[in-house]
Amino acid sequence: MSYFKKDVLLSIIVILLLFSSCEKFLEVGNPPDKIISKYVFESNASAIAAVTGIYPSLNDIAHGRSSVSVCCALTADELNAHPTAYSQLEFYTNSGNGQFYWSLFYTTIYRLNAALEGLSASEGVIPVIKKQLIGEVLFLRAFSYFYLVNLYGDVPLLTTADYKINSITPRSSSSEVYKAIVDDLNKAKAMLSDDYLAANILNLSEDRIRPNKMAASSLLARVYLYMEKWNEAILESSLVINDPLYAIDNLQDVFKKNSRESIWQIQPQSLDGIYFNTWDARTFVLESGPNDSQNPVWTSEFLLSAFEKNDQRLIDWMGIDSSTGVKYYYPFKYKHYKNDEPLIEYVSVLRLAEQYLIRAEAKLKTGNLVEARIDLNKIRERSNLKAIDFERPDQLADAILHERQTELFTEWGHRWLDLKRTGEVDKVMNIVVPKKGGEWRSYKKLYPIPSADIRLNPNIKQNEGYEF
Repeated sequence: MSYFKKDVLLSIIVILLLFSSCEKFLEVGNPPDKIISKYVFESNASAIAAVTGIYPSLNDIAHGRSSVSVCCALTADELNAHPTAYSQLEFYTNSGNGQFYWSLFYTTIYRLNAALEGLSASEGVIPVIKKQLIGEVLFLRAFSYFYLVNLYGDVPLLTTADYKINSITPRSSSSEVYKAIVDDLNKAKAMLSDDYLAANILNLSEDRIRPNKMAASSLLARVYLYMEKWNEAILESSLVINDPLYAIDNLQDVFKKNSRESIWQIQPQSLDGIYFNTWDARTFVLESGPNDSQNPVWTSEFLLSAFEKNDQRLIDWMGIDSSTGVKYYYPFKYKHYKNDEPLIEYVSVLRLAEQYLIRAEAKLKTGNLVEARIDLNKIRERSNLKAIDFERPDQLADAILHERQTELFTEWGHRWLDLKRTGEVDKVMNIVVPKKGGEWRSYKKLYPIPSADIRLNPNIKQNEGYEF
């Protein structure tokens, strides 16, 4: 079949899907395997389909038993693992797992780079659609590199779809990667819509699943916090906090689709044509204790003991299963997991509470303890906790980190990344890992790089401490 005929067929399929009565964001389908083809980006419909089709590649990263949320929580001190759930057990005992995220993120980055090249060269996509799609691609690339640099340290900075270049690209320093992330996000912010857009890019949507300007600002605020650029973190987080589109929601509604607190969410996909809510709920919610397949994890004693007395999150965001005669606590942020339930919850990636905690930490670092306490207490108030009135900077710093632990638990690796960026990882893990049945070594703060990639690229070396 000629490229022309393929493109015509693709466009027809895309148009039918985009304008069907079942207009789901992720139902437009994946782009062709050879996304590099310029023909994919010669029409609005096929270009939208190509970029939209990249989002499902985030599913293995975002959802369920192999997600960043689950595996980083196991690596840190938030979850226990079933003794015969071997994939989870390797993370739990800090035994050198985590290699597969490398491939998942770089596969996504390859497709993003190809889409960026196709869109940049396109003459057939109208400017308003082209601008939004390029903004989304840059945002997703920055998001991918944020996790790569935090999970693996120095990583190859790939900005092209040319496999010949990519196959010999050495690792860039973390500082270079962060600069590239900031550059992508600033460009994305200039291109993305103020509003949330529907599948066809031209209409508005109630769903918060296509990134907008505030999604870019939210991720920028986080990146600046990690880079210790405090004033920049304050500026970006304030843009989000001051936007009337967002508000701190009540605990029961935070993780529902399109909640007021949501800045960017990922829409659940179907399983064999059956739609349910989130893989997080299917993974975490226990009905008859943990097992080595569907429900291999439960809440650790370390996380449970972190909650203060009367913390409403311990009631609303933590479930209890006593059906086997043993009391198991489990994360209960996502509550709907059965096939016959209506679609109520989306996976929250960025939300407003994190922005308050980012701004609190950044304001503390700039010496503004009064406003740092105000931001911290905004989150504590929602959880029925008394206001913090610490005057000493070290006490307030500990309180903010503690609040991040109890607010952001089992979400997107926050606890694991916080331990590393604040220099607390060795102190905490030297206590935690022996109790998990493992042995802690400082090099384990980075995951190992897949040995296959090291063999294929002579310019990449394994992270220190790993022998494969």
